[in-house]
Amino acid sequence: MKLLRSTLINIALAAIIFFLVSAFQERNLLKTDSSPAPYFNLPLLSATDTRLSIAELKGKTTVIYFFAPWCTVCKYSMPNLEAALLDSDINAVGIALDYKNQHEVIQFVDELKLTMPILLGDQQTQSNYKISAFPTYYVINEQLQITARSMGYSSELGISLRADN
Repeated sequence: MKLLRSTLINIALAAIIFFLVSAFQERNLLKTDSSPAPYFNLPLLSATDTRLSIAELKGKTTVIYFFAPWCTVCKYSMPNLEAALLDSDINAVGIALDYKNQHEVIQFVDELKLTMPILLGDQQTQSNYKISAFPTYYVINEQLQITARSMGYSSELGISLRADN
């Protein structure tokens, strides 16, 4: 009984610490109070002469996932996003930031076999979305309002729960 109680206390403390660290990390991100998501109009990795704007996401719940091709956590988290999209009404767009060249992003995307549209982001997009660490993602609703956010590793379940709000 004493061991069970000690284990439960340790689990509760770990959960509280995780919550506090997450809240601290996310303190400077955009608010999730249904504020409008900042505008972007960025080139597609697969066809850089074609651009995708945020206006084209209207009418769909969308995860906007910011990553860097050198980011190890992104490498483990992005397949969870791909898995969450299967058999789901959730839409996703990846936005590459902090990359040396387009080839670096292509290698990253090919290695992970990503199927979602990947956009080539820029400093303005990074600033507008207050991206200070990778990965970071926002969930926007059908009206292009921010409803959820997260920074760091996310499981398939975590992504699905945030996107289904």
